[in-house]
Amino acid sequence: MEKRKYKRIPVKIELEISSLFKQDNEKISNVDAPIDVTNISRGGVGFISKSVLPEGFYFNAKFQLTPDEKSVFYSVIKIIRRRPLDDGNTEYGCEMVGFPSVLNYVFEDFEKRSE
Repeated sequence: MEKRKYKRIPVKIELEISSLFKQDNEKISNVDAPIDVTNISRGGVGFISKSVLPEGFYFNAKFQLTPDEKSVFYSVIKIIRRRPLDDGNTEYGCEMVGFPSVLNYVFEDFEKRSE
């Protein structure tokens, strides 16, 4: 039985991580990690990357869920878990930190279109 707070929606979005940071001001620059987002929900993001990224670090992300500019939002993403895959890539589970509830309409609209 699914115990997640929000429904995962399969997506195909490519992003680039250029730097990572922690709350204690620790920063890793020049990361140059391309990622392929595989699913997204109001609470988090799943992605795959060839890069090995540390758990507990954050990055800034811009998401465009539809071709129009109405469905663009920015979020801070925290890397929660990672799992190596057989093909040499790594799968990540992340949470959106401080996702403003005022943007819930973006996900409501996206969920309707993905059904």
